Formats: sequence, C-alpha cells, structure tokens
Amino acid sequence: MTSKKRVVVIGGGMAAARLAGQLSAAGALGTGKAGGAGGAAVDLTVVGEEPHTPYNRVLLAGVLAGRYAPEVIGLPAPPAARWLRGVRAVRLDRAERLVRCDDGSSLPYDTLVLATGSNPVLPPLRGLFPGGGHEPPRGVHPFRTLADCRALEAAVRPGVRAVVVGGGLLGVSAARALAGRGVRTVLAHQGEHLMERHLDARASALLRGHLEGLGVEVHTECRVRGLLTAGSGGGAVARGVELADGYRLEAELVVLACGVRPRTGLARAAGLEVREGIVVDDELRTGDPRIHAVGDCAEHGGRVYGLAGAAQEQADALARVLLAGRAVNSALGGAPNSAAEGTAAGARSPAYTGTRALTRLTLAPPPSGPGSALDLAAFGETVPRAGDDVVRLADATRSVYRKVVVRGDRLVGGILLGDLGTVGALARAWEGGEPLPSAPLLHLITDDGGL
Repeated sequence: MTSKKRVVVIGGGMAAARLAGQLSAAGALGTGKAGGAGGAAVDLTVVGEEPHTPYNRVLLAGVLAGRYAPEVIGLPAPPAARWLRGVRAVRLDRAERLVRCDDGSSLPYDTLVLATGSNPVLPPLRGLFPGGGHEPPRGVHPFRTLADCRALEAAVRPGVRAVVVGGGLLGVSAARALAGRGVRTVLAHQGEHLMERHLDARASALLRGHLEGLGVEVHTECRVRGLLTAGSGGGAVARGVELADGYRLEAELVVLACGVRPRTGLARAAGLEVREGIVVDDELRTGDPRIHAVGDCAEHGGRVYGLAGAAQEQADALARVLLAGRAVNSALGGAPNSAAEGTAAGARSPAYTGTRALTRLTLAPPPSGPGSALDLAAFGETVPRAGDDVVRLADATRSVYRKVVVRGDRLVGGILLGDLGTVGALARAWEGGEPLPSAPLLHLITDDGGL
C-alpha cells in the first residue's frame, strides 16, 4: 500500500465499525507512520446515513424490551477514522474515483468499500402508503434500525394492542420484547411454523408455546393483506390489520418484521454486478478492482448471509486483504467478536472462503414480572438427506429440544432449544468438520455434547 491510501467506506454499521477497528488494531490508521506491509498509513473515511455512532443491531430487541439503554449497544469508532454521520452517499463516480454525497461534498478514494447493509422488506399491504405518499400511517413501524426501535419504544405502554407481521428471527424477538413491556401482542406469520428458516416443526412448536405462555397470540399460515386505518393521507392512523380470509385484528401498533433485502442501488447505478447482492470474489472485490463490498449487501459464492457474524468475518478478511503482510495478519489474529448471530471456521488468510454461521437467539425474561428465558441455536443443514442419521431429544415439560444431523462420521447440522449446555461442543465439532468420536450418537446431545 502507498502512503496515505484513501479508503472510503459507505455505510456506518457493524461491518464498517469492525473494519475500522481491525485497521486501527493493525496500527494502520492516521497520518503518521503505520505498521503492516510497507509501513504505509490508511486515511479512512466512513460515510454513515444514520446520525448515531455505530451500534450492535443484534441487541435492538433488548433495547425495545427495556433491558438495554440505546447507548449500551454502541460500538467503538476508532478516533483516527473520519466518521461522517447523517450523510448519505448518492452516487459513485468510478471514472473520477469519487463518492458524491447528499450534502454536496465529494470524497476521493483509492479503495472504496460498500457496506450499505440492507433495507427492511415492506410487504405489499393495502393502505401501507395512503394517498400515494411515501410514509406509512402513524402507528406502523418497520423494525430494523435504532431509529425504528426508538420510535416504537416511544409508542409502547401497557395495554396497547400490537400486531407483529412476520414470524422469523426478528419478528419473534420483537413480539417477545413487546409482550415483556405489557403490550397485548399478536404475531401473524405466513409460514407453516415460526422461524422455519432455522427451526423444524417440533422446535417451533416449543417456541410457540413459550410465546403463548407470555401472552402472545400466535397465528401461523395466515397472510396479512391490508392495514386498517382511520383518517386519510398524511393523517392516517393504524387501527389494525386485515388477513387474507377477511378476519380483522385490531391494534394501535403494527410492526413489520418481514425480512430484509440487500441495499444495492448505488452499486447497480454504478454498473457493478448485482444479483441478490453485490457480487464479490474471495477478496471481497467487485468487478471493479478498486471497489469491495462486505456485510448484508455483499453476495459471495452465490450467498447473501444477512448475519452480523458473517459481516464481521468479511470485515476481518477485507482488513487482511487491504493490509496484506505477515505483520498485519499477526496483529489481526484475535478471535472474531461474534455477538449473538454468528461464529465461523477457516484459516485466517487474506482470502474469504465463506462463513459457517451459527444462529443464536436468547429470549430473555422481562425486566420485571413473570416469564423465563428461552435460548435457541441452529447451525448447518438441519433438514436431513436420505441416508443421514438424525438424533433427537425432546422434553416438552422443560421446553428442551435437541436435534443433530450426522452424515457418515460428520456432524452437518443441529437445532438446540432450551438448555444450551451442548452448543459449544457441537458447534466446534461442526465447524471443524472432524470425524466424530466412535461412540453412540445419543452422546452428541448429552449435557457435555459427548465430545
């Protein structure tokens, strides 16, 4: 790298914070001498649309539940990095190597990193944008950012009725958080069972029972087709939702937790290859050798992960790419900070070979009042193929469910719900891809994982 290499990152979220932290740990930020290959310095600018410091989005449900103050989930931003908050990048000029921003500024770059994240999916509901406007009725909230969380938190009070649309990871977390705050909560999910991307039907049934025990009314295999509102145009106020069968659920709050979609508009407009996400190679590089992409917006090996753990791993790998060299790799040799959503395996080389993600969710008890915690984790291939061995242990009275899928002598996936004493050993066996011990498969789901 040459002296004062200008690196601009678009997106001020977890991936950007991780990349900045790794470059700082390598002694590469600032204007003086730096460590790493060639002893060069990096002049790092991060363009963040949100006005806040970066934060751990995995913990947003904890903020909504009242377990954490918003400042508690903040992530450190290295002081040597120039962090532009509340600024939106609107165009990439690849010929001039400039990022054009909505405040009229232009940022030159030698290397550009797209960490634009993802947007919440807004379902095609009748009445979502009354009068042809761009804002939903008052009382309708997506649940993706800290601003979303704060707006929803301000509307929450005991006895308020809420409908959460979407029974995936985020919807379940939101419903649990609202119920813990005394909100009369309904969870409406189009799929056959909750969190079907991660859990099988038996684990989902236990999860449903846990939520219903806290007062959450759960509806599966139902589609919300429209909003019920009072007023019109910009004065419209949510009054509930209408299901496809005509049944109506009254509510003052409607929370949209229907998944996310990679933010690829800047990349697409700049002529970069976009499929589901921005296509990158093993060095997280796009078709333009000066532009990289990491996090929720990036598609590597045909896959968009949408997980915090994968975003952090990609940021680590990109730091090694940008500062390739033995001294820098040594400086970056610490373990990933994988928060609540992901772990990974693989050699710590400049190349990124993909993430083996373990999804984990803790539904903590409410800060006050009745209720107990429920932990769940899922990893790998949880749907067996023909010839796979499947071992299950279920105890409905204790809300415990364990399932592992074994192919030959390798652990290829698992679902754990309830007591997660085995998750560490099982995750290590799965990540390492090593042959399992020659012992009865039931040992895999004993308290110590049998490993």
